[in-house]
Amino acid sequence: MPDREDKLTRTTVRTITDLARLAGVSPGTVSRALAGKSLVNTQTRQKIEALAREHGFRPNQMASGLRRQKTGVIGVVIPLGHDIRQQISDSFFMTLLGFLADELTTNGYDLMLRRVVPDTDPDWLDRFIGSGMIDGVIVIGQSDQFERIEEVADGYRPMVVWGNHTEGQRHCVVGTDNRLGGRMAAERLIAAGAQRIAFLGDTGPMEFAARFAGAQDVAARMGLPPVLPLVTHLSPDRASEEIAAHLAQHGRELDGIFAATDTLAALCLTELRAQGLAVPGDVRVVGFDDLPIARQTVPALTTVRQDIAAGAHGLVDLLLRRLAGESTESLVLPPELVLRETA
Repeated sequence: MPDREDKLTRTTVRTITDLARLAGVSPGTVSRALAGKSLVNTQTRQKIEALAREHGFRPNQMASGLRRQKTGVIGVVIPLGHDIRQQISDSFFMTLLGFLADELTTNGYDLMLRRVVPDTDPDWLDRFIGSGMIDGVIVIGQSDQFERIEEVADGYRPMVVWGNHTEGQRHCVVGTDNRLGGRMAAERLIAAGAQRIAFLGDTGPMEFAARFAGAQDVAARMGLPPVLPLVTHLSPDRASEEIAAHLAQHGRELDGIFAATDTLAALCLTELRAQGLAVPGDVRVVGFDDLPIARQTVPALTTVRQDIAAGAHGLVDLLLRRLAGESTESLVLPPELVLRETA
């Protein structure tokens, strides 16, 4: 009986996935090896090139094969490298996913959703795009995966990312001007009388880091103390406990809080009330996103709005144009301050 290796060597290699399976590596590794990328070590690249020659597989074959495989499905993936306990049920994710589903179905596509933890699945993006199940991919959030996304963007065009735009980056992004939004939040807190401001959130992810940096810009310009980072995760089983601890330690020192998201701001309002601090009398609070919850808090939340519906439209529009072979620029949306009662 022929062994498994004999069967594989006789397999017709038509796609990048076939060759990756034969070589025992990810589709992304095959793509980079055949493109001559230095990211692939010499031994692996030589093995892949030898297998490609043996099976008559050429890079232009790979490209035409990918073009022929129309599935009518767009992959949407959420990488959670920075907070592995965050849930897709997060209000921001659910809002954006709702708009994305509407946009994709209107354009005749179905949606395939994946939540990944990169620490346990380092080839998460390569495997998804090489699965043969999707025509293109939308990544929601760069998390701590900026370099991984950059590498894949070098060899895979039908990909658009919701995230923060950085000058010179290679992957196509749709997102809000987060640094400007952070400036707006800090300016509003100061205009409402705040002098000692804290940032509630994790300053590691790129979008949150930009919001924090924008607030710092304003504090420095106004001659105020630096914005105090109060590192808080978005996973529901941790956020409330962390906010309570932060406010117990610093609450009486602060008169302004800029929360990285409306969800964190809402939790903060609950804890401020529990600790006997009045909003906006003792502490002013500004959120970010303008999710439906921002209108439902007591008092109603002042926040920085990012146009999530326009963002979803932009993600799908740019992806469809890239699927059609067009080159596209990133889309950076302007934030908008929404004044309510907390600041």
